[in-house]
Amino acid sequence: MAAMTPRSRLNALSEPARQVLFYGLLLLAAFTFILPFIFMTGTAFKPPREVYQLNLIPHQPTTDNFKAVFTQIPIGRAVLNSVLAYGSITVSVLLFSSIVGYALSRLEFRGREFIFNVILLTMMIPGQLLLIPLYLLIVRFHLTDNLLGLILPGMMSAFGIFMFRQTFKTVPQDLIDAARIDGASEFTILTRVLWPLSLPTIITVGIFTFMGGWNDFLWPAIVIREQSLMTLTQLVTVYAIGGQSGGQFGAVMASSLLGVLPMVLVFIVFQRYYLQGIVSTGIKG
Repeated sequence: MAAMTPRSRLNALSEPARQVLFYGLLLLAAFTFILPFIFMTGTAFKPPREVYQLNLIPHQPTTDNFKAVFTQIPIGRAVLNSVLAYGSITVSVLLFSSIVGYALSRLEFRGREFIFNVILLTMMIPGQLLLIPLYLLIVRFHLTDNLLGLILPGMMSAFGIFMFRQTFKTVPQDLIDAARIDGASEFTILTRVLWPLSLPTIITVGIFTFMGGWNDFLWPAIVIREQSLMTLTQLVTVYAIGGQSGGQFGAVMASSLLGVLPMVLVFIVFQRYYLQGIVSTGIKG
């Protein structure tokens, strides 16, 4: 009798057994991904004598590590810098990307498809290749150690244009024609008709843009050297590896937790719209 293959063994299981196996594997994968966050959170609340122990939950929780972070570095100012810089980038990306996406999806003009293909081509260029020319431009415009040096290069997004174009192409043309008959301008059609129908895409592009900026360290490290102008991720990284933490591993974990927590909360709040936005972009080419 021939030996059973793994696939045949799986098919031989009953439906309840297969569901238990399936969800068990999902739980194992989820635990693998969440374990570093549990370790980081637990360590952030550990006293110094427990920091290097393997227990995930501290026996005597303390907030001394967070107090050390707030007294040693201007983390509140860094949060404000990040919100100001990446909030401005997110708003500009949503505005300009939706305008370009509307033009590429609904307006007829010569070279429209060529322009869209060029935009797609820019998405394939590694960002590291643009660091030197971007930095030279920032230096010539005297924008080093200035939040504008972070904001201006990120005000347009090829990814945002692609997402909005794909979403706008799913809107029935009759709806847009009806708005034009009523005397609506193209900008009014975009803001009053298409934006309300594209809320999942707006949130998706907004989350991608804000998270991408919030988590970025390389470009801020190149442009910003003044500590009072550093973003949160940059300041936390410098604090962890630059010696300011004084070897306090618990304080390093506390600062990392403060950097990660805002993005986790944003994703939890908007995850439903985020998933809808990702799915909706592939409906029509």
